Amino acid sequence: MLACTPLNAVWPGAYRGRLGQTGGVNGIPWVLHVDLDQFIAAVEVLRRPELAGKPIIVGGRGDPTERAVVSTASYEARAYGVGSGMPLRIAARKVPDAVILPVDPEAYLAASETVMATLHAQPGATVQVLGWDEAFVGIESGDPEAYARQVQAAVLERTQLHCSVGIGDTLVRAKVATGFGKPAGVFRLTAANWLEVMGSRPTKDLWGIGTKVSGRLAKLGVNTVAELAATDPQDLVHEFGPKMGPWYAELGRGDGASVVDATPWVARGHSRETTFQRDLTEPAQVDDAVRELTTRVLEDVAAEGRPVIGLTLKVRYAPFLTKTHARKIPETFDRDEILARALDLAAGIEAGRPIRLLGLRAEMTMPDDARKGHTPTRGGW
Repeated sequence: MLACTPLNAVWPGAYRGRLGQTGGVNGIPWVLHVDLDQFIAAVEVLRRPELAGKPIIVGGRGDPTERAVVSTASYEARAYGVGSGMPLRIAARKVPDAVILPVDPEAYLAASETVMATLHAQPGATVQVLGWDEAFVGIESGDPEAYARQVQAAVLERTQLHCSVGIGDTLVRAKVATGFGKPAGVFRLTAANWLEVMGSRPTKDLWGIGTKVSGRLAKLGVNTVAELAATDPQDLVHEFGPKMGPWYAELGRGDGASVVDATPWVARGHSRETTFQRDLTEPAQVDDAVRELTTRVLEDVAAEGRPVIGLTLKVRYAPFLTKTHARKIPETFDRDEILARALDLAAGIEAGRPIRLLGLRAEMTMPDDARKGHTPTRGGW
């Protein structure tokens, strides 16, 4: 593994916000990205210690004969090519002796809450929760590696779960650094060693750039992180637009926000989806499914106390073609109105095509004090 950059070679960067002091009043501001290792599988092993070291696949109701996808896989299962989002039946074929377990969200949420409480309890930490199994932690420290190891020890002692920690001078660099620390390690990426570590790697290795975007970049002659970092942001505007073009160039440099924002995340919307064990083929079946989805989504929305302003219907046709139908709607709390709009979207489904999955998302108004943006890489949540 590549060596971490010496402390005196870092680029502290601009860092604002509420930060604690760790390692002395002259500590340097840092961003840590804490990522729990194979989180869901690890929680299952804690509940069933006899599974330690075995290939574990978690997904659906734990039945590979049903339609479901992999939620997570242990490192032992990943060695066979099993990954999140893979159909469960295919995963079972890849690892015939795997232990396949049903998803238990309540158990994972309980474990996650204990981990996040542990992070909040660390001295001088500002915590920005990203999900069940990861968070940014803002600190000031003269020795961020020592602080990171302190975090790992605290999480392990409290939960018996291992985590990896990326250290960076921006959120992007900290997030990317974590991958080099897995499993259960610590790694530092800064402006000083960014290109040394990342420069020769393909652009799809960047957080925020997937296979499709990397393919579009390749058509422009941009294949590596170093090439993207050296690209004039304005040269990407024609392909990606005035906002996304410069943002992708920024990702190539590892730049972006360096502030860990503890403002609680407010959900922009709620969604539910159902994978059908038998394809829906009749319009009446589709309408019934949309009604059920709407009821479930509105239960989540009601708890928020905010009106709905948009709907998106996700349709996956057999064998695996996915399309979405979206529409903004007048701000409303009216359940009947929302259902009528959802059924209007369903009317756009192609007649006669078997449907294996339906999903519905309701977008809500946002409070004035909500964290802005969508992802930390785009200027903060």
